Amino acid sequence: MLPQQPHAFGPELRRRRLAADLSLDQLGRRVHYSKGQLSKVERGLKLPTPQLARLCDEELGARGALAGLVPAPAPAQGITPTSHEGEVWLMHLDKDGSGSFQPVGRRRVISAGAASVLGIGVGGMNVTTGTGASTLVDASRALFGQYRRLGQVSGPGALLPQLISQTHSLQQLAARSGTRTRQALLVLASRFAEYTGWMAQESGNDDAALWWTDRAVELAEAGNDDSLAAYALARRSLISLFRGDTDRAVDLATHALDSQAPPRIKGLAAQKLAQCQAVKGDYDACMRSLDRSRNLLALERRDPHEPVIGASHLPDVVAMFTGWCLYELGRPRQAAEILGRETARLPGHALRTRSRYELRRALAHAAAGEIELACEVTRGLLPTISLVQSATITADLRRLARTLGRHPRNASVRELSPELSTTLAAAPR
Repeated sequence: MLPQQPHAFGPELRRRRLAADLSLDQLGRRVHYSKGQLSKVERGLKLPTPQLARLCDEELGARGALAGLVPAPAPAQGITPTSHEGEVWLMHLDKDGSGSFQPVGRRRVISAGAASVLGIGVGGMNVTTGTGASTLVDASRALFGQYRRLGQVSGPGALLPQLISQTHSLQQLAARSGTRTRQALLVLASRFAEYTGWMAQESGNDDAALWWTDRAVELAEAGNDDSLAAYALARRSLISLFRGDTDRAVDLATHALDSQAPPRIKGLAAQKLAQCQAVKGDYDACMRSLDRSRNLLALERRDPHEPVIGASHLPDVVAMFTGWCLYELGRPRQAAEILGRETARLPGHALRTRSRYELRRALAHAAAGEIELACEVTRGLLPTISLVQSATITADLRRLARTLGRHPRNASVRELSPELSTTLAAAPR
């Protein structure tokens, strides 16, 4: 049975192609799809991908008209603000060092105390004010920086148990501290919880990521820091976007952008909104959001002693996201140029960050028909991708594998294929 194509993409593509006086072969060479593939799409025998629609949009000057005819994939279910009410998620550690998330009733935690549920305690330790308290806060901040650095060179499974334990420890120590120290420790615990949520997402567990993001907001508010609530909306926006629910992602990012949050949080929300608009194929709106992001981030007045919220290894975060968005908008050559320039500026130890954006560069090269260069970039990334074990990076790696799969006769693709398949087989899902 032939796939159903309930929209008018095929006929509209043919109409615009003929109006541009292009043959199937000519258009195919421009968007790097075969004549046969385009012919099947025009005749309704093959469903168009969003990427093909955006590439054709750009080549035919359709300004989003073709992309608008391709229905978005059905979003994954399960993201609701109240989906985890009444339960707490803890990391269970086995003797062999393996671990897993396990739900525990919130009432049990409240009645017994988090430390008791975890099977650990702080030995009745009280934190006094003065030098001791200041040293504890400073040391914990330094430790957070080291964990983030470690997260660049290891898989989330190795980091999650330590992050969870540290979050609980800081929360317990805060309860035994004076007011000023307690607030500082709770805010720091919120940063640990937020990073725990990111690592949970990197492990492929979106539900745990959402739960830890919510706990980060609770801890921050307990420490009189309301800014993390808006950032949580931006984080939820990104998860919704990765799950294919672009409309919800736009709503969440917009709410964060319209909040009273500090400029950095709003700047990060504007980036998320730009990503959503790029996926929707709205070039003008995307560029406006990126400009707004740059303007907001320029207003940041950050305490250098406080942990950075969001990406901390990008020299020019807006430029990097511009490259990311241009790929989604069907402008792969521009994307590859920007991503190549920005990834060259990344610090050497930022392996997770480098893998993410270099892989995006490989995707852009492949979409631009620069197959040999895409394979060369990917070949250098595969060992690091295996090391960092990122579910979000793996999603792009699968996307790249599908793109390269359209060129089975290319020698570079054939040479890369076994190693690429091995990496994908061992990657998180």
